[in-house]
Amino acid sequence: MTANTAVPVDLPAFEASLRADGYSEVLTREMAAGTHVDTHHHPFDVRALMLSGELALSCEGQTCTYRVGDVFTMAAGVLHAEQFGATPASYLVGRRRV
Repeated sequence: MTANTAVPVDLPAFEASLRADGYSEVLTREMAAGTHVDTHHHPFDVRALMLSGELALSCEGQTCTYRVGDVFTMAAGVLHAEQFGATPASYLVGRRRV
């Protein structure tokens, strides 16, 4: 799991960069305030841009919190848990099947 806060402000450009890097599924996800998702993994790589709210991702003994404008990536198969903050959250996410 990595973070990069040098985020393009142009959402179409961010989506285009996802597609150029092989993230063929691009969608916007919305999560209710306080949502918790127990430890799980995905069969795809993820790159996401936080649009609203806050997300704490816990994996490999570390928790990283992502807020509006933060971009994070996670490789397929990484076990993680998700905790969303006190307000609703949304993020633009790309999924790259491996």
